[in-house]
Amino acid sequence: MEKPELEFFNTETIPWKPIKNSPGQYEKILSCDPKTGSHTRLLFSEPDFEKCILGEEKASKEPMSHEDMWEEVFVISGTGFGTSTNKTFKNRTYRSGYYACRPPGMQHGPFFHPTGAICFEFRLKID
Repeated sequence: MEKPELEFFNTETIPWKPIKNSPGQYEKILSCDPKTGSHTRLLFSEPDFEKCILGEEKASKEPMSHEDMWEEVFVISGTGFGTSTNKTFKNRTYRSGYYACRPPGMQHGPFFHPTGAICFEFRLKID
């Protein structure tokens, strides 16, 4: 099975759903391949400026990676702030218009979202 064929539709008709184990983050799955789990989604991160200021020391400093998927992310609005000890990501701000294409295993994040953010993501699962 593949992602469905969809003509233009209003994404406001899809409710934001909380993401399990990611407090303050919500998603709208726009299309999904039920066989592989590959999907396209909107990702909403609530503003967490206080966490950014007060909790950075407590936050995980370890970069994340997805071993089983390609991930493409486009920041529609808001900001993301990289806090990883990995110097490639540390203290970098990502704003509206920024884009990332991450192959399986590429390290990234973790991120705070001081002003909140909405991102458009493609996630392509691999075998």
